[in-house]
Amino acid sequence: MTEQTARSVGARGGQPPAAESFAQLLDEAYGTREDLEGTVVVGTVISIENDVAVIDVGLKAEGRVSLREFGAHGQSQELKVGDRVEVYLERMESRTGEAVLSREKARREEAWVKLEQAFAKAERVQGVIIGRVKGGFTVDLSGAVAFLPGSQVDVRPVRDITPLMDSIEPFQILKMDRRRGNIVVSRRAVLEEARAEQRAELVSNLREGQVLEGVVKNITDYGAFVDLGGIDGLLHVTDIAWKRTNHPSEVLSIGQTVRVQVIKVNPETQRISLGMKQLEADPWDGVGAKYPVGARLRGRVTNITEYGAFVELEPGVEGLVHVSEMSWTKKNVHPGKIVSTSQEIEVMVLDVDPVKRRISLGLKQCVENPWEEFLRRHPTGTVIEGAVKSITEFGLFIGLNGDVDGMVHLSDLSWDKPGEAVIQGYKKGDVVKARVIEVSIERERIGLGVKQLTDDPFARAAPLKKGDAVTCVVSAVRDNGVEVMIEGGATGFIRRGDLGRERTDQRPDRFAVGDRVDAQVVSVERDSRRVVLSVKALEIAEEEEAMAQFGSSDSGASLGDILGAAISRRAEQDPDDTGKGGKSG
Repeated sequence: MTEQTARSVGARGGQPPAAESFAQLLDEAYGTREDLEGTVVVGTVISIENDVAVIDVGLKAEGRVSLREFGAHGQSQELKVGDRVEVYLERMESRTGEAVLSREKARREEAWVKLEQAFAKAERVQGVIIGRVKGGFTVDLSGAVAFLPGSQVDVRPVRDITPLMDSIEPFQILKMDRRRGNIVVSRRAVLEEARAEQRAELVSNLREGQVLEGVVKNITDYGAFVDLGGIDGLLHVTDIAWKRTNHPSEVLSIGQTVRVQVIKVNPETQRISLGMKQLEADPWDGVGAKYPVGARLRGRVTNITEYGAFVELEPGVEGLVHVSEMSWTKKNVHPGKIVSTSQEIEVMVLDVDPVKRRISLGLKQCVENPWEEFLRRHPTGTVIEGAVKSITEFGLFIGLNGDVDGMVHLSDLSWDKPGEAVIQGYKKGDVVKARVIEVSIERERIGLGVKQLTDDPFARAAPLKKGDAVTCVVSAVRDNGVEVMIEGGATGFIRRGDLGRERTDQRPDRFAVGDRVDAQVVSVERDSRRVVLSVKALEIAEEEEAMAQFGSSDSGASLGDILGAAISRRAEQDPDDTGKGGKSG
């Protein structure tokens, strides 16, 4: 019998009661106390057996609670006989006759009361991250289990949460529902509030140009975030080093301590811009003297774009080789087909602009201009040989040494035939001989001629002048006259009206190809390369000459006598031509 029962019996005069009275006394002493189930009661540790504590809470029977429930998560607690503890009474009696107690539920009930008060006052609470669940983590808040969303762990995404596990952290309660047993907390809100206070204080003390030490906290494609001791500043990729930095990870690593200079501070947004290269000498100082125009240098290709290639002359100093300055002969070619990244090349300085920090470089200027080289080796008049690379409507393109092309215009294919007809006889790949007739270095053009390999037939006709008598051969009969070849190779034309003095003699069809004809030069058309002739003019001239030599009709000689004498004299001078003059007279 317990001490409490003994006191109850003694109070009734020390007389042993009847059986019914004794049962009544027990009920009065212990009672069913069903109103206690589901509440927190205070009990005493009466013994510790292995890993279980036996606790008397003033009921008919004691209860057993695992020692693990008396320590907070991740912590241990020393428990000894006689200690008074709060436990949660789940049931008055189990199947074994013991009270069902729980220290963990008691802590939870106690925690809920405190948490509700903290939530109402928007106060922070302490907790331990104990596990991972879908979408976040579980947090032990002194017995109550809360949900911590993944986005609320830190101000920035955390890849590894292991260092935070099993350590006491401050949290802000975002939402709680006791009926459903739901609590949602945020560690990020606490950090942001603390950071805001720290940032405001630190930002007020920062000055542009100030040099500080910080730790690289995060690296992105556009720069790195540096922790300055409670506040982060952005170190942009362009401010890491004077030389080109494609990605911050090429220079920095997370956790690295760096010296930085404050470039700009915005008190309103609390944004801080940092720089590392500003702590070093600017390599662009005096760049004009170091890299004069015309200087030839060696550099390394650092980047290739569609419009050219960037070449590093020294760390922090780059120049651009524009695509137009990469090759004399390769036009409209991507720079990547001429140079490659990291390749060391020789370049020439074309222009320097220290204000805009730009240097224009040339790659092709470091080799001889192929048109200058061609002119040096093949002066005008030189005969060259090459294969036909292409045929166009205006001529032939012939490949030459030095990766340059020469063009033969239609007008330079033949002296006496239309170029449109002559070009039909060529095909791609044919090896052609031609003479260099022009080299334009400025226009990067080489003019060639095929017909210039032979003498100009018209040049032999150049001594002819108006009034000269010539003998020619009919080469073609046209409706408006006849075409002839003059001795020496020049071409001529006799108009229909100049084929004879008489109208009956002015018929082209009375001539045939191959006929020899005597005519007089009327004009020499050098532009059209043609000599205009006239049989009629020659007949008139011969008549006038005969009249002057043999007399006139007034002397008693008839016109027939005069002409007969002239013909006889001409026959004596040219026996082979006798009988053919009729076509010309």
